[in-house]
Amino acid sequence: MQNMQRGQAARHAEFDIVNLIDAVPHGVMLLDHRRRVITLNRFLEALIGYSRDDVAGVKGEYVIRASLKMEDAAVAKILASEENVSVEGDIISQNRRRTPVRFNVSPLKTVTGDTHGSILVLEDISLLKDLGNKVHGFSGQEKIIGHSLKMQEIFELIPIAARTDTTVLVTGETGTGKDLVAEAIHRASKRTRHPFIKVNCGALPESLLESELFGHVRGAFTGADKDKPGMFRLANGGTIFLTEIGDLPLSLQVKLLTVLDDKEFFPVGGSKKEKVDVRIVAATHRNLGERVRAGMFREDLYYRLNVLRIHIPPLRERADDIRLLLDHFLVAFKKNLNKNIIGFSDETMQMLSNYAFPGNVRELRNIVEYAVNICPGGTVLPEHLPGLMTAVPQESFHSRPNLPPRNGGNGLSGAEWPAVPSRGGWGTMERAMILEALAKTGGNRSRAAETLGWSRSKLWRKIKQHRLE
Repeated sequence: MQNMQRGQAARHAEFDIVNLIDAVPHGVMLLDHRRRVITLNRFLEALIGYSRDDVAGVKGEYVIRASLKMEDAAVAKILASEENVSVEGDIISQNRRRTPVRFNVSPLKTVTGDTHGSILVLEDISLLKDLGNKVHGFSGQEKIIGHSLKMQEIFELIPIAARTDTTVLVTGETGTGKDLVAEAIHRASKRTRHPFIKVNCGALPESLLESELFGHVRGAFTGADKDKPGMFRLANGGTIFLTEIGDLPLSLQVKLLTVLDDKEFFPVGGSKKEKVDVRIVAATHRNLGERVRAGMFREDLYYRLNVLRIHIPPLRERADDIRLLLDHFLVAFKKNLNKNIIGFSDETMQMLSNYAFPGNVRELRNIVEYAVNICPGGTVLPEHLPGLMTAVPQESFHSRPNLPPRNGGNGLSGAEWPAVPSRGGWGTMERAMILEALAKTGGNRSRAAETLGWSRSKLWRKIKQHRLE
């Protein structure tokens, strides 16, 4: 009688597990400690073309036919991992249909910590890959990484913006990828065969910026010994991307307004107007409305620029993309450095998930680059992360939904943003790493580059970047 009850309980538990995984909108496979299939859900049955009854007891690597985007990786290797592993690849079904998926493998552990198998979750990312191709042939995954709802909204806006010649204003905090969105708009537009030229409006003094944008004629000023075409003329037929438009001097704002209205301008020192056919995409991390009220930005120019606006959310507002970005940069950097790194440890991933990334995607990228350089191989551990991260109290930003934008996105000053330690960021730590390596090698750059895991040319570029010549 007791055996019958235990059998009924076991069947009831199996029934509950099957129904539980059937409710998951991704492919799910449960494996025992020998990597044999216990069961799988309906979604995965549809992906691979086999039923759960057909593959029960078969080794998982014989069931999952796939090509993985990870050096020397195989399905058997990731299924045997005792760490959480996440990697993209293509799964091939029984009828040879290829589907891009994200493989997520985690160990199945008891409450006592014993491992009794693993769980494989396959996320179909074909919709993300083809999202833009459905509208105007743009693939949002070409350079811009993200699968959160907010990023999908941006992927839908890009082809809409690309269809017209309307001026576009791209806003967002520093490091969110405004330049990638601007370039994507250009690539998806009818102007894609013509130049895409980027000008930083905050990088040059007013006199040089005017010449850079509009060009000058011979004799316009001391040293102008010949005519020089400006960026507007060079971008004729294409797109000019004016980044940091909020820093454009007022006098040049008038001239830009003329270009927007009349498609013509005077070069510096010139008396003959030049006509151009240029599409303007502008970007800023500043709140232009606040700058208009402060008298630092022309209201009429603001309305001319803000015809179609695309706002890129900070990373803290699209936390779902963090794992995707971490894996993307990990694969890229370990390939460049020829490192055999499997992934991030659970503790490392917890720290990264709880970090607010005030520098957004750019900071995340730098953190991964640092970790790949420091990690000798295997799994990225907390000690392989930049010192700044381990020094910051790890408070999850998932529980802080109302954090204000850091770079004035709503007119807030930097002082209103939660304090970030002033002991330096990635640049400071990278500079210290270079100095330490040079000191240890007695100034020998070849050996210092080898110590850092860099090529000699990369070390030279970094030395120049940090002004250590």
